Amino acid sequence: MGLPALEFSDCCLDSPQFRERLKSHEAELDKTNKFIKELIKDGKSLVAALKNLSSAKRKFADSLNEFKFRCIGDAETDDEICIAKSLQEFATVLRNLEDERMRMIENAGEVLITPLEKFRKEQIGAAKDAKKKYDKETEKYCGVLEKHLNLSSKKKESQLQEADSQVDLVRQHFYEVSLEYVFKVQEVQERKMFEFVEPLLAFLQGLFTFYHHGYELAKDFSDFKTELTISIQNTRNRFEGTRSEVESLMRKMKENPEEHRNISPFTMEGYLYVQEKRHFGTSWVKHYCTYQRESKRITMVPFDQKSGGKGGEDEAVTLKSCIRRKTDSIEKRFCFDVEAVDRPGVITMQALSEEDRKLWMEAMDGREPVRRDTAQLDNIGFSIIRKCINAVETRGINEQGLYRIVGVNSRVQKLLSILMDPKTASETETDICAEWEIKTITSALKTYLRMLPGPLMMYQFQRSFIKAAKLENQESRISEIHNLVHRLPEKNRQMLQMLMNHLANVANNHKQNLMTVANLGVVFGPTLLRPQEETVAAIMDIKFQNIVVEILIENHEKIFNTVPETLPPNSQLLLLSHKKNTDSKPPSCSERPLTLFHTAQANENQETRNSIINSSLESVISSNVNSFLHSNSTLRPSLNSSDPDLEVIKPSRPNSLSADTPFSLHLPTSSTLSVTYTQVVEDHLEISWSGIHNAISHAATETICFKPSHKKPWLSE
Repeated sequence: MGLPALEFSDCCLDSPQFRERLKSHEAELDKTNKFIKELIKDGKSLVAALKNLSSAKRKFADSLNEFKFRCIGDAETDDEICIAKSLQEFATVLRNLEDERMRMIENAGEVLITPLEKFRKEQIGAAKDAKKKYDKETEKYCGVLEKHLNLSSKKKESQLQEADSQVDLVRQHFYEVSLEYVFKVQEVQERKMFEFVEPLLAFLQGLFTFYHHGYELAKDFSDFKTELTISIQNTRNRFEGTRSEVESLMRKMKENPEEHRNISPFTMEGYLYVQEKRHFGTSWVKHYCTYQRESKRITMVPFDQKSGGKGGEDEAVTLKSCIRRKTDSIEKRFCFDVEAVDRPGVITMQALSEEDRKLWMEAMDGREPVRRDTAQLDNIGFSIIRKCINAVETRGINEQGLYRIVGVNSRVQKLLSILMDPKTASETETDICAEWEIKTITSALKTYLRMLPGPLMMYQFQRSFIKAAKLENQESRISEIHNLVHRLPEKNRQMLQMLMNHLANVANNHKQNLMTVANLGVVFGPTLLRPQEETVAAIMDIKFQNIVVEILIENHEKIFNTVPETLPPNSQLLLLSHKKNTDSKPPSCSERPLTLFHTAQANENQETRNSIINSSLESVISSNVNSFLHSNSTLRPSLNSSDPDLEVIKPSRPNSLSADTPFSLHLPTSSTLSVTYTQVVEDHLEISWSGIHNAISHAATETICFKPSHKKPWLSE
């Protein structure tokens, strides 16, 4: 219920009811005064708290801005870059928000505290002063009135009239003061309805402005938030996959650490105990040894793992020979003798185990035989991949999870055995029958690619492709990958082109099969670009393998159908027989490459036989190697598909060639190399270097493309 109105006419009567109504107004003013006083106090506390909050948030933003992410590896993906800069974006948003908060805090004093203090002081304070004056005049009027009424009637008339006049004056003044007080009380009661509420409204408006600014910041931040959310999800997914790979590698390392060593510049390294002769006898000193096959240098560093310090000076010697020490000739186990060129005597070393000794012996004696897997990039291989692709594109291109969902392993192996059967493979017109599920066919395709002796994009280019994917500019990535693809051997490039054309077709139907370019990159990256060694760093680079495959799919027409603008060094030879066509056929008879590689000897008898075979050519080799290696016209640029100087000298031997039959290859540089015949496959010849491996090991793995003057000239005799 509201307050009763104060009538001015009641001021003259000054009745008890009037006094009661006046007291109710005075109580309301007192209540309002106390409330405003507490509100001002709370408002000042709120402003102080907001300042502290703003200061804390600014400090938080500064901490976010100062922190920098450091990812594992030498480069970051686009998702990792987005996540790394997110902290700076967060800091910017928080600082912007706090700038608006400070403006609100500064305005709070002017729009809230000051008006409330002014209303309390000027209005309620004035009403209190009027009340004091009213109470004083009331007391004065009542005193004068009582005194006047106590005058004796026997006083002179003049005195009585003067007393009456004085009372009338006091009454009039009291009446005026009463009217002014009632006016002021009612004025304050009316003023508080707007002068008290208006500052609160202004403060809330400032608060709403602050929150609206935050809303606008949130809208501006929305795009980055979406991008960041996707990047976080992608990174989390890669983490889950990487974590399982790292755990798997860790378990493998626990089970057999020798098979999963890091790629090292040294051929072999590890701890060995070296026998040293002292005045009082012999002792075995622990050394950390490294061996490099190219220079045949053995470095021995005396080191004690328990103390963590070196026990002497390093020593390096050049290997001359290494012989396994028989068990009955020495009390120690796992020993072998090393003879050095630049140190007299024999150095006896002890390995940590029989397996360790075997590894050291193999490293110092030579390479292992080249392992030849069943899967090859031959007519059968091209036929298998072509049949799988045709089956997928004709009846399974829209199947969800294509290439991601794997088939049953037993079914996959059965299908591969059928496809790899020479009888079945020769039937080029026969497609894969409909009884085989699409997931079985896709798994067979991926399995065949993994069965190749090396990845389709080759170990030697694996790091180059990864580095290309790490380039900052997308255009640079495409250009570098374009160059690298055209450095691949012809068969590898043709197979890769056929596969990328197919994957591009799969990606074009991603709305049905849900296999985007990114998803296909995840599936095929580790298959096409698997590293030669399993390491944590290699696992971390899987994301860049995926990026390489994505680029190949998205730019397959440019990469495979056009020649790079700037060809890499020594790449012209590899492009001699490359045709700019869109179909992926295996090379024709006139375009078969001559593959040169080194074949390690399997046993001592074979080594003895080869040394005898090549002894007659030793003088020719020694006189021509230097001219071959240091000639101004190097081997690869001088070879081309129409070079008439490239021919095979046919030794006098039967028509039926057997493995390891020696013959000579005459090169345009007039250098003659002694080689060992390995295998005739249709109309191209695979040979391996013999006798001068160490001198030209850098050329032993190259592929030389040529067009023979007539078919199978070496079989004409």
